[in-house]
Amino acid sequence: MTSPANPHAQARAQFERDGFCTVPAVIPQDLIERTVPHMDAVMLGHYETGVAPKPFWKPGDDTNVMRKVDHPHLADNTIQELVSHRALGQWAAAITGADMIQVWAVQLLYKPPSGAIEGSVGWHQDLQYWHYWRRDSELFTAWIALSDVTAQSGPVLFVPGSHGWGFLNQGDFFASNHDKQLQDFQLPPGAEWKEVAGILPPGGVSFHHRHTFHGSGPNVSNTPRRSFALHLRTEKSWPNPGANSVYVNHLDDPRYCPVIYGNR
Repeated sequence: MTSPANPHAQARAQFERDGFCTVPAVIPQDLIERTVPHMDAVMLGHYETGVAPKPFWKPGDDTNVMRKVDHPHLADNTIQELVSHRALGQWAAAITGADMIQVWAVQLLYKPPSGAIEGSVGWHQDLQYWHYWRRDSELFTAWIALSDVTAQSGPVLFVPGSHGWGFLNQGDFFASNHDKQLQDFQLPPGAEWKEVAGILPPGGVSFHHRHTFHGSGPNVSNTPRRSFALHLRTEKSWPNPGANSVYVNHLDDPRYCPVIYGNR
């Protein structure tokens, strides 16, 4: 009788082959349930710690668009507990083979159930927005579902194998018209554009490479899509000399940038 496959090994194989992987519900259900009201409080401008996040969305803005709040963990202790959860670090280390995993940025993402195209996220590679890191740094993203992420709720869409195309510096997170974007893309010879949805239960996590093309469509379900995106680094990562950004200026501060696996 053969032993069951190692889930860490399976996830690592998928990550290396496709540039992304999904893992089961690794965040405890009680923590998910406790985080949801704290997520709502931050979006309403109620900051438990007295420290404001750096929001892209503010109360009063268009409610059809996805709400994106940077560094919400600074404002709330329960969100801090979520983004510091050791299971995230253990999975991230198993997938990458890293000795150290550190969170260097956190984004609260709330996609309303409006079905409006404004709720979409454009195709992009994360490295387009990470110019304060050296290009060869080992950086990637963990995306945590707090709600049931279905095909109808505007899941993250990944393009398998696109991490192997290198950094193309094309795309736009804030674009909403996917068809228009694809008409303008110039892909490498032989590249195949195929889209795979990251379907996740509450507490499930997807990981993706810094070069992997991804985006998402509108939420046409009747409930909001709730998630957090954690940008992670390994010990093989270095800020650019002289870089001055909130994303790299606090790497020695465990409140801003918790180490969730190993020692820094």
